[in-house]
Amino acid sequence: MTGALDLSALVSSRICHDLVSPLGAIGNGAELLQMTGAAGGPEIALIVQSVSHANARLRFFRIAFGAAPPGAVVARSELQDILAAMSDGGRVRMAWDATGDPDRAQAKLVFLLLQCLEAALPRGGEIIVTRTDAHWRLNADGPGMTPEPVLAQLQGAEGAADPTASTVQFALARDLLAEGGQVLATDLHGSGLTLSF
Repeated sequence: MTGALDLSALVSSRICHDLVSPLGAIGNGAELLQMTGAAGGPEIALIVQSVSHANARLRFFRIAFGAAPPGAVVARSELQDILAAMSDGGRVRMAWDATGDPDRAQAKLVFLLLQCLEAALPRGGEIIVTRTDAHWRLNADGPGMTPEPVLAQLQGAEGAADPTASTVQFALARDLLAEGGQVLATDLHGSGLTLSF
């Protein structure tokens, strides 16, 4: 199973890597058209915004679903940039307030959990990532939060549906937690939900 997961992660890394360059070229081309005055208006602005958001999603997916070699780290500034770009114009604002440069495996787990929490915020909201010593906290808050299905998936509750393309992050997060011998704590408070490990 681990070998299959590692292979899937490498495939994810490859796909993201190969798509980032052409997306960047499209964005650069659209910006050049704006600068030269050859094209303008809301159409080009929409292309630039869409390419920027797609690029941020790919960078996010590369960390969440891609390979995490032992000893590799991710710069805090890169994680902040990715989440800022993902939040721009989106319904959920995500912020990386944790200090230091985490190892890639921890960043991968946090990004998977961010996706899990995003599913609990159908009407939007905010998710803040913090870390104290070796303990991570992801605090999500928003109107109309629906934490129950998310908690059931994260805890692998009996009778929970098999993973689908839209819920694969839950299974991957559970597997990573188990592999690392980490226990996920959950705390429901008012309109918020905190995950910590």
